[in-house]
Amino acid sequence: MNTSSSRFSISPIGTVSSPYKEKFAIPRQPGLVTAAKGYIELVSDIDSKSMVEGLEGYSHIWVLFMFHQNLAHGWKAKVKPPRLGGNKKVGVLATRSTFRPNGIGMSVLPVEKVESITLKNNQTQTRIYVSGLDLLDGTPVIDIKPYIPYSDSLESAQAGFAEQAPEAKLSVNFSTEAQAMLQAQQQSESQDLAVLIEQVLAQDPRPAYRQNKPDDNTYGMRLYNYNITWQCSSLTQVQVLNINPVTSV
Repeated sequence: MNTSSSRFSISPIGTVSSPYKEKFAIPRQPGLVTAAKGYIELVSDIDSKSMVEGLEGYSHIWVLFMFHQNLAHGWKAKVKPPRLGGNKKVGVLATRSTFRPNGIGMSVLPVEKVESITLKNNQTQTRIYVSGLDLLDGTPVIDIKPYIPYSDSLESAQAGFAEQAPEAKLSVNFSTEAQAMLQAQQQSESQDLAVLIEQVLAQDPRPAYRQNKPDDNTYGMRLYNYNITWQCSSLTQVQVLNINPVTSV
């Protein structure tokens, strides 16, 4: 069989609910922003409750998903990884770039809990709650596999130009206006949002070519239902300018 000419049809088995409402500011790998919490909601027309039986026995899962917002842009044989400063090209299969031939991504995520709810129509709605995610809200999930430590964690593995985890690059402070907005929220929600903002911005989500250079631009990102604006006040520090709730249209 000539598999190179074959075509395969894949249907999503679930959808991601995530604090990241837009691609900008999503961390480049899972686990870098531990405060990012969300869940995978399995589609309602499958036997989702049976599918997750036994999953609670695993601490982590592999999540395979589609880079759905990139598919229309096609793919590139060579790309510029941020870890190389965004100015050196390597083969796409030597990277985690989103511009891939089949647009498939994968993340290993901690499982917080698995919950199944029976709806009024007797269908089951199942959610897998995860943390440290690096996924856009609404991302289609095409498969989930348990993480197996003895086979998936290899001490002798080498990682080319991405051998070490990136260090947090920026310290984060909040303006008087941003602090007032946080204080206006419920205490637990305010603390969770503040930690999430700090962890996201500490990774410096700007394009690689703008990092480590003077930058007076004002940037914006959306986390949960908040629009956050921020600015790099120095090469090592970022200030959160405003935190505004998203108004319903």
